[in-house]
Amino acid sequence: MSKLEVLTPANSQLIFIDQQPQMAFGVQSIDRQVLKNNVVGLAKAGKIFNIPTTITTVETQSFSGHTFPELLAVFPENDILERTSMNSWDDQNVRDALDRNAAQGRKKIVVSGLWTEVCNTTFALSALNDRPDFEIYMVADASGGTTADGHKYAMDRMVQAGIVPVTWQQVLLEWQRDWARKETYDAVTTLVKEHSGAYGMGVDYAYTMVHGATERVTHGKRIGPNPAK
Repeated sequence: MSKLEVLTPANSQLIFIDQQPQMAFGVQSIDRQVLKNNVVGLAKAGKIFNIPTTITTVETQSFSGHTFPELLAVFPENDILERTSMNSWDDQNVRDALDRNAAQGRKKIVVSGLWTEVCNTTFALSALNDRPDFEIYMVADASGGTTADGHKYAMDRMVQAGIVPVTWQQVLLEWQRDWARKETYDAVTTLVKEHSGAYGMGVDYAYTMVHGATERVTHGKRIGPNPAK
């Protein structure tokens, strides 16, 4: 597999590392509400495209608190892999989960985690060291560091080691790839309207003003006539 091969629903898997409140409290590299929005947006993208997803936590009861409920709501069926190590790759359950997915051809691992300079970096470097056939895609805007420099230099270090920096919306649209893919079109545009800021506003505008929609839609449900019509 090559980094020249784009992300697809068939070659990807997801891991969320320590998306927990105490970890988020320490984030200074990105607005924390924006961070949560992006994490949940990425999770919903994974759900739309049936991407196998691993969720791992550290010291839930003694320090970090429970995983963001909005993230858990996307994957209510998932086991949460609790560990003590700052490095998720040290945990056998995490390695097993990723290896099972990789055995199905899903060797492109999309990562969202806290903190960038600790848990994300050690995981990515260790995973690549032990599994050189893996490819790691680090979602920069669905991860956060304790300082702007901490996040930046961690990303730089990972890029030097061959990890690929991406954004959550980039991942979403790479999975969609073609707007003729109708089976995911509605879900993707709904996700964009909910989580993609100005882009989502543009989709709303195009839906009503350009395409002349006569009904408003929110969260996938029609809620009545468009008052502009």
